[in-house]
Amino acid sequence: MAPHGKSYKDATARYDREKLHAPDEAFGLVKSLATKKFDETVEVAFRLGVDPRKADQMIRGTVSLPHGTGKSVRVAVFAAGDQAREAEAAGADVVGADDLVARVEGGFLDFDVTIATPDMMPLVGKLGRVLGPRGLMPNPKTGTVTTDVGRTVEEYKAGRVEYRTDRYGNVHVPVGKVSFSAEQLTANYQSVLDELNRAKPAAAKGRYLKGVSTSSTMGPGIKIDPTEKAAAVTG
Repeated sequence: MAPHGKSYKDATARYDREKLHAPDEAFGLVKSLATKKFDETVEVAFRLGVDPRKADQMIRGTVSLPHGTGKSVRVAVFAAGDQAREAEAAGADVVGADDLVARVEGGFLDFDVTIATPDMMPLVGKLGRVLGPRGLMPNPKTGTVTTDVGRTVEEYKAGRVEYRTDRYGNVHVPVGKVSFSAEQLTANYQSVLDELNRAKPAAAKGRYLKGVSTSSTMGPGIKIDPTEKAAAVTG
């Protein structure tokens, strides 16, 4: 791992790295400590008390961020007929059936989210080795295998994001950009926190939410107190 630069070290000296901050305070700090010239992404990492090796403790789903992610999301849809036309009308970036499968097999991966109608899954299943490792395989658990393609495309375009536990039981979710207000970042964070609490597996034992931290792309981590709600979450 490359050593941190001077700006990173200067930033870590400007706050208490061990303190648990209220959400509003934490996101205000993230914004003040972001020093790069590009609009850094703000991410939240949740450390959960689950064992992801056990199927009944794996957490995966989607959540709509009230203020979006600040990123333009490219959506690919595997559909035919009326549903293909519905996807196009909803703003999908690329739509196809056999032809789109062939393009992906040929190396086309210029998209961030894939959606498929159920009847397309036998075709899309052939792309498992390509889409699976990149987290792009349509999945009923995340609502990306659906007959309601228009609404699903619109939701992802508006700021719906996927979440899932990694091999260590952590969940990483982008909640916006440094250019967002602290209130917008806090509202997005609260939506994710509420969703993770809702998705708590019945099999999870002991403390569920073990730790939460946030950082910008190039900034230091700031700990958030998960028991503290934002002073004013704006919708």
